[in-house]
Amino acid sequence: MNSFFEEIQYSGERYAIVLNTSESPEGLSFITQDSDYIQAGMWNYKKGTNLPAHYHNYFERVSYRTSEAVYVVEGKVECKIFTEEGEPIWEGILNKGQLIIQLQGAHKYTILEDAIVVETKNGPYFGAEVDRTRIENND
Repeated sequence: MNSFFEEIQYSGERYAIVLNTSESPEGLSFITQDSDYIQAGMWNYKKGTNLPAHYHNYFERVSYRTSEAVYVVEGKVECKIFTEEGEPIWEGILNKGQLIIQLQGAHKYTILEDAIVVETKNGPYFGAEVDRTRIENND
């Protein structure tokens, strides 16, 4: 486990990344790999740091999977990760200031304490009926 993030792996593949924002190293730290369908980095800069103005260039991008990131602003959330067939891989508690990036597989959340959570996905999103499949699991 890295000091500020943990990669959740199964059968040699990365399924998710859990990030502890309170343990961020100084500077810019990218958590995801360039090839991931979702990109996430964390900033930890001192007052007065200037990040030059820029924009991102237009490129055609092909995305075959929706990935999501869930950030717990307040509260406590249980998260479980499964294979697409429903086999459990990992479970843990996400506390205030933690982020999980779901790269593949299935996921389930249970709100353990009143929570405010920010969720982001790569897009475009085609809606719940088209863009996701519910799975059976034995928990």
